[in-house]
Amino acid sequence: MSDHLYSRIEAALAAIAQNQAAQPGLEEMAAATGMSPHHFQRTFRRWVGISPTKFLQYLTLDRAKACLAAHASVMEASWEAGLSGPGRLHDLFVAHEAVTPGDYKRRGAGLTICYGFHDSPFGRCLLMATDRGICGLAFAAEGAERAGFENMARRWPAATFTEAPSRTAALAERIFRPQGGAPPLPLCLHGTNFQIRVWDALLRIPPGALTAYGDVAAAVGAPRAARAVGAAIGRNPISWLVPCHRVIRASGYLHNYEWGLARKAALIGWEAARSEERRPAAA
Repeated sequence: MSDHLYSRIEAALAAIAQNQAAQPGLEEMAAATGMSPHHFQRTFRRWVGISPTKFLQYLTLDRAKACLAAHASVMEASWEAGLSGPGRLHDLFVAHEAVTPGDYKRRGAGLTICYGFHDSPFGRCLLMATDRGICGLAFAAEGAERAGFENMARRWPAATFTEAPSRTAALAERIFRPQGGAPPLPLCLHGTNFQIRVWDALLRIPPGALTAYGDVAAAVGAPRAARAVGAAIGRNPISWLVPCHRVIRASGYLHNYEWGLARKAALIGWEAARSEERRPAAA
């Protein structure tokens, strides 16, 4: 999908998320894009895989609450089994390692980070990588790429950055157009010990599932530290692959996302649609 079309669908997603309680009809949703209802329905279905009305159903409070209620045991079971992302995104698996405490304290000194901007199903993305693996993945609003880069670069103030889209393009292709049987995508997690534990917990949330901040806090052994867990989730440098978008408020409402609530809604709905597609039909 072109950036132009994505921006129009993003406007619709924002309108759907903001007005989900009113359950807007197809014509109301299409109006946010300037498209005719027919064109909007066809474009939306081509992008997300389901109709706008079905997508709205995935974002309702009742569904979110049901997902939360059903998911707690799934997360606990995967944690106890030592799994890292059961039923990972498509057939994509990641292998991750954390930088050493010494590396973290050096704030990226001696580290060379290659980066590039690429198209994704969710708009322009900034991809960053070292020799050890992907260390950053962020989304950038059209025309705000430089600000997005500066925001991410502040995480490694002493590192050397090299713009190399030819190198990161292959990684972007594997992330957003994964092929079955491909080797794991290596991630290089750069954070405090507590942040690493939280991000590892995020990798255990299955695609299409949602969990609450408090459940993540319990999973990392800090049940009273939901606020600290929320801060760690907000510092996740590798969006989408480390799925911070799967964490919502216990009330079922979406809450905070570095790259906008409309995009968070898009990520959640996109995964939910594909999870349903892969679910075996009832006998």
